[in-house]
Amino acid sequence: MFSAVPRFAQIAAIVVLAAASCLTSFDDANARRAGGFSGFGSRGTRTFDAPAITRTAPTQAAPIDRTMTPRTQPQTATQPPINTQQRPGLFNGFGGSMIGGLIAGGLLGMLIGHGFGGGFGFLGMLLQVVLIFLAIRFAIQFFANRQQTRYAAPGSNASYNANASQRPSFSIPPIGGGTATAAPKTRQANDEIGLSQADLDRFEQLLTEIQSAYGSEDYATLRRLATPEAMSYLAEELGENATKGVRNSVTNVRLLQGDIAEAWREGGAEYATLAMRYSSIDALVDRTTGRLVDGDDRNASETTEIWTFVRKPGSDWKLSAIQGTELHRA
Repeated sequence: MFSAVPRFAQIAAIVVLAAASCLTSFDDANARRAGGFSGFGSRGTRTFDAPAITRTAPTQAAPIDRTMTPRTQPQTATQPPINTQQRPGLFNGFGGSMIGGLIAGGLLGMLIGHGFGGGFGFLGMLLQVVLIFLAIRFAIQFFANRQQTRYAAPGSNASYNANASQRPSFSIPPIGGGTATAAPKTRQANDEIGLSQADLDRFEQLLTEIQSAYGSEDYATLRRLATPEAMSYLAEELGENATKGVRNSVTNVRLLQGDIAEAWREGGAEYATLAMRYSSIDALVDRTTGRLVDGDDRNASETTEIWTFVRKPGSDWKLSAIQGTELHRA
């Protein structure tokens, strides 16, 4: 009975060391991305492409991290070069055989009373396990470095299109008016649709209507003005606020400046992505008492966001995606 205890301890020590080495390899796998601004919705085939930078939004927009659009990988990215041997895995070949031999030999020695500290008791076993672990780790790094040197490419064949330049943006003070002075309307290369002033006025109206409906938790209006996917994310945010006992009050929404970033057609639909800087009184208040929880319920603040709208022939524009930026001024 007592002889079984050391063997159980030996097996437990082996399992613990193996688990520790695995955790060391994957400790960063679940790291979450930090940042207070994000994006949701869909921009069609351009969902995972960054919108063009404009004068209204001179910084990079947040990537869309909540979307139902599947991410597609280019086929060339996964195909190995022709006449190139496939690089063996880290535990294939000699490295895998050596590790298997060491483990199998140690286990066999443990079962017959030798190996893993058979002659020196439990402390001797731990010493041998540590030495074997260090030897295996050194061997893996040694052969990995040799394989990396062997299969490294002699040079980079990446090409860069020197003629590619950032396309100009069509500045619209005023997506429909406001106090900004009117600027001459010029056609830009990435406006493939030819948006009219009526479209710009409608985008301004949608900004105000959607923000006001969001602040009053008007689900019916949001459902009418947004795509089902965008509506699902807006409803999710409202639900989270309700769970926390707060409400996001948004009033006095006014567009200050706007730029068309992109406008294109695909799949029988038209898309328009715009950068919009607007002012609003935005605050979190207690749902029951109306007490201010966060923000400012008296003074307006400025926010810059990237909004994408979509429409099908014969239908009105609807909100399809919103991407935040780092631009926010009180």
